[in-house]
Amino acid sequence: MNEAIDLDAERSLGQRFRSLCSACRQVFGMPDYERYLEHAATLHPGAPVLSRNDYCAKVIERRYGKGVGRCC
Repeated sequence: MNEAIDLDAERSLGQRFRSLCSACRQVFGMPDYERYLEHAATLHPGAPVLSRNDYCAKVIERRYGKGVGRCC
């Protein structure tokens, strides 16, 4: 029984850590690949997903590249 409680606490701590990391990425404008994967799985099941490198390149291009999506 004690092992089950410890495992639940460890999972909860891990989830909190991932949430904190995600929040920090958002604050500093860093790409959040895990969040992208969750979004893709939820809203676009079965669709191909980008690799981490391709995702980061796309985010950087969208943010700093020329064209639509750049406000300044």
